[in-house]
Amino acid sequence: MATATTSRATRRAAIQRETMFLWEGKDKTGKQLRGEMRSTGENVVSASLRRQGIIVTKVRKQKFSRGGRVSEKDITLFTRQLATMMKAGVPLLQAFDITAKGASNPAVGKLLTDVRTEVETGSSLAQAFRKHPVHFDALYCNLIGAGEQAGILDALLDRLATYKEKTLALKSKIKSAMFYPAAVVVVAFVVTAVIMLFVVPEFKKVFTSFGADLPAPTLFVIGISDAFVAHWYIIFGALGGGIIAFFYFWKRSVPMQVVIDRMLLRAPIFGDIVRKATIARWTRTLSTMFAAGVPLVEALDSVGGASGNYVYKVATKQIQTEVSTGTSLTISMQNAQVFPMMVVQMVAIGEESGQLDAMLAKVADMYEQEVDDAVASMSSLIEPIIMVFLGVVIGGLVVAMYLPIFKLGQVV
Repeated sequence: MATATTSRATRRAAIQRETMFLWEGKDKTGKQLRGEMRSTGENVVSASLRRQGIIVTKVRKQKFSRGGRVSEKDITLFTRQLATMMKAGVPLLQAFDITAKGASNPAVGKLLTDVRTEVETGSSLAQAFRKHPVHFDALYCNLIGAGEQAGILDALLDRLATYKEKTLALKSKIKSAMFYPAAVVVVAFVVTAVIMLFVVPEFKKVFTSFGADLPAPTLFVIGISDAFVAHWYIIFGALGGGIIAFFYFWKRSVPMQVVIDRMLLRAPIFGDIVRKATIARWTRTLSTMFAAGVPLVEALDSVGGASGNYVYKVATKQIQTEVSTGTSLTISMQNAQVFPMMVVQMVAIGEESGQLDAMLAKVADMYEQEVDDAVASMSSLIEPIIMVFLGVVIGGLVVAMYLPIFKLGQVV
């Protein structure tokens, strides 16, 4: 037993020392060749190629750039590619090689190479993914583990890829809905700051030469401009520091996350969209895990975090506690008081008919469609509001500056 364990440890260490090498050479006819080979050193690569009749001209270790980061979109694309290749019958290690070589982001290639090495040394795919929790969360690893145990890894990968794609599309729609008004506010602030710092002071010089009393709106704008010119570094520093501090504490402070998430759900325009998107993610996640054969209580562990809202995360913990003591999912969701009655009724029908995963998937589809419609309606509604906002701010400044000129023209 000790010998077997030692042998396995030696093999693991040898494989972990292997790296990818890029080589160039010529065959017997003088044709230029190039390729890649996984080995423990340059000499081993050269010897292996010489045995194949290749005259080696260059061998170098493949370097992975440290720049860039692995995004959720990268993981979604990798999952879809791996699912497609597994369905086509491509061996797992070969599929990892193909996806790692085809990755446009060097950080993704490095990540997939590390995972492949873990699998090659005897770890299961789920165990290999769990060693990279930043990129593969508990939900991802649990589904992969369920697929490996049931022998349906290809089907689970396909289901997981579909889940990731739908979740990513939903997040993208929410971000796009919030990006437009935020971008307009930023542009309006920049334009206003430029006017206050450079344009208004020039007008002030002209008005001073008139020697006449200025209208109240003009005096008000000039006063603001004087404050901007005198304290611009404090204004910009406070604004930038406030934004950085907000995001810093938002990521690290649980009480602040709770407050922000509650405010988002109650916001006049965005609240309804955020709530529908959260319910869509919640039901989609539970449907995916339940269909994969993950027990309901265990599945609820990942569902709360995947919802993306702390209010629903707390509610999910309450639901999990009640379900573990024998309460039905329908009653537990009703007690949580964060789900619309229609969702609860659909879950009740799913439990009674034994098709809970299908009903949850239908709820997710319906709410994702409602999010699409709400985003489209909000975009058409918010455009005129933004135009009015810009007109009032920028137009008001222009009118305030030209009022003295208009009065001067009337006097002349």
